[in-house]
Amino acid sequence: MSELRKSMEQIPAWEPVLLGEPGVGAAERSALGTTARVVVWPPRELAHALDAVDRELVALDVQASRFREESELSRLNRSRGDVFFLSDGLAEAIAAALAAANWTGGLVDPTIGQALKAWGYDRDFSTLQPQGELPAAASDPAPGCSAVQLDGQILKRPDGTVFDLGATAKGLGSDRAARSAMRAIGRAGGVLVSLGGDVAVAGQSPADGWPILVAESPDSTESSSTQNVRLWHGALATSSVICRRWMRGEREVHHIIDPRTGAPAGGSWRTATVAAPTCIAANAASTALIVGGEEARQWLITTSLPARLVGHDGSVQLVGPWPARDDGPIDITMPDTLGLRSSALRNVA
Repeated sequence: MSELRKSMEQIPAWEPVLLGEPGVGAAERSALGTTARVVVWPPRELAHALDAVDRELVALDVQASRFREESELSRLNRSRGDVFFLSDGLAEAIAAALAAANWTGGLVDPTIGQALKAWGYDRDFSTLQPQGELPAAASDPAPGCSAVQLDGQILKRPDGTVFDLGATAKGLGSDRAARSAMRAIGRAGGVLVSLGGDVAVAGQSPADGWPILVAESPDSTESSSTQNVRLWHGALATSSVICRRWMRGEREVHHIIDPRTGAPAGGSWRTATVAAPTCIAANAASTALIVGGEEARQWLITTSLPARLVGHDGSVQLVGPWPARDDGPIDITMPDTLGLRSSALRNVA
């Protein structure tokens, strides 16, 4: 039995969610180490949308999970040599990561896999335990993407390079799933897909836009760290150092690695939320802000993308056209920031 077919037979059931919004249907389940939520209007199309989302999420997990032993990415990371033929799906995922690295000036980098393993993030976070002292190699910078080349489905990389696609894979999953669900329900209506708060929408939004609660973590209750916004088009992603923390020796560490140092990022903000034309771009930009601090904020201003930043002291700073008021609109109408559509994710070097 293929890995994909076996995984399709093992997925958890979707549970209905009551949102208090008229005219929509919603459900959620665990997926990709987080929670997936799908919201659809008209609600009668929810089942068709869920089937489409299931196929996309399972395919991405089989292609690009670093924690799944038999995923294509895990097999690539274990393999020796420097030239590989990838599936179309993993080629798209790595192309997105390489494009994001180039766009962010290396603040987001898919070659941080070995650094994450050295700091102890070597398994699904739900099973992570406190670990011993750090090895010296944990402070080595990431190799970087300069020697990685992708031509269609042919990947060339230095032997021993360990990829982690955490800064772009969830965004890619949300984008893929939203587009696939929209195709499944037809022309009328709209879809929202959230993977742990990384949100992509497709089709027509509800009359007042999609309502989204921007929060630093699933259990955030402080008013200063949450905001309701309305999204008409595009995507939104949040990166934070509040969640996914563990002990390494006597040090509490988190999962967002600065490729320049190989260590957990120590930037100016604990949480960054960005809206963009695609969730891949939003995911990459929010991660870059956590890593790059003020340098990344200045870079983001040049992109004209809206963002909401929460400092380590809880202060909030808005960038670009992010709404100041609660329930304010975010309408992403600019061109696709990275050109990260399926047809464009080829010949990246």
